[in-house]
Amino acid sequence: MSMDSPINFEDRLSVLGVLVGGFVIVVGFGTLLGAPWTTAVNTSVLLVQLLGIVATIAIGVVLVLVTYADDPGEILP
Repeated sequence: MSMDSPINFEDRLSVLGVLVGGFVIVVGFGTLLGAPWTTAVNTSVLLVQLLGIVATIAIGVVLVLVTYADDPGEILP
C-alpha cells in the first residue's frame, strides 16, 4: 500500500478479524431472527439451537474484541 493512501492500517489482519467477527455476529442474529424454534419438535432441540446461536454471537464478539485489544491476554482467561 502506498503512503499516499488515506486508509492505512498497521496490521492488515486486523481488518480481516473485524470483518469476519462482524460477519459471524450478523449470521448469529440472522439465525435468531429466522425463528428456528418453529421447526423444533421438542424443548431439548430448541435449547440446543438457542445455545448454538448464543455461542455463535459470543464467538463473533470475542473475535472483534481480540482484534482490537492491545494485549489479547488481558481479555482472554
